Amino acid sequence: MTPRQPTYFMRIEAAVARSMLAFFTQLGPVWASNFAGRFCRCIGPLLPVSKIADRNLQLALPELAAKARRTIIRGVWENLGRTVGELPHLAHLQENTPHGPGFEVCGVEYLQEQAMRGGSVLFCSGHIGNWEMLPPAVARYGVPFASFYRAAGNPLIDGMIRHLRDTAMAPTPMPLFAKGARGAREALAYVAKGGRLGMLVDQKMNDGVEASFFGLPAMTAPALAAMALKYRCPVIPGYVERLGPARLRIVVQPPLTLPNTGNKQQDLAALVQMVNDQLESWIRQKPESWLWLHKRWPKSFYKKH
Repeated sequence: MTPRQPTYFMRIEAAVARSMLAFFTQLGPVWASNFAGRFCRCIGPLLPVSKIADRNLQLALPELAAKARRTIIRGVWENLGRTVGELPHLAHLQENTPHGPGFEVCGVEYLQEQAMRGGSVLFCSGHIGNWEMLPPAVARYGVPFASFYRAAGNPLIDGMIRHLRDTAMAPTPMPLFAKGARGAREALAYVAKGGRLGMLVDQKMNDGVEASFFGLPAMTAPALAAMALKYRCPVIPGYVERLGPARLRIVVQPPLTLPNTGNKQQDLAALVQMVNDQLESWIRQKPESWLWLHKRWPKSFYKKH
């Protein structure tokens, strides 16, 4: 395929993005996190997409009053802003700092066990906290993993994002598989050869399998479950908890127990549900840490009501 040539508007857009990244870099991790978080907290709730977040909260957490939902939505935007502001600083965050910017890892033993064991492994997570910190933090324990990747529409901005991610993963950059059929085939072959793969599995997939999520039917991508059952490789859940500006806790949990009834479809459905249940438990702990901005449930749930 011929690379897409940037348009004049894309070049202007990229120049603005480059200036913002330079600004965040100059501010330092704490100030960048605070500035971007507070800005998005003010502006985000005014955008039309916040109506989707409000509807999602009505569906998933019907016990919440309107005021509580508004508070969560402001927190969602603040977390998203902080995640963007922290992006140019991820490569420089230090582990186990006494205070200020940095990160810590809970469940180190599961990463160490996998590093010693070797072979294929699947890491599953969602858009929780600063999810961008999960790959570089895990890589520091000898288990760097490849990921699926949705390219930004602007190739110039896409290049900036990829560069920041590669910098955070240095000196062990890992493959990025494009979302879609071709990327799925490449990822499958990678895992078959003993590769490690991380997947954010919290978004809707129209041609996925139906599973429950917050007690509601939700079409869910089956790829992670299918690969785990095919190769009988560990599935290690984990997520990122925000403790403060540019201060993060990576929570790694023990590998899931893979179902093995002999019925492939039944095992697939059981594992997909197991992963959804895990995601839900994390989100319920701190709802504002999850990205509620996409239509996770059937289209009919979003019609005017």
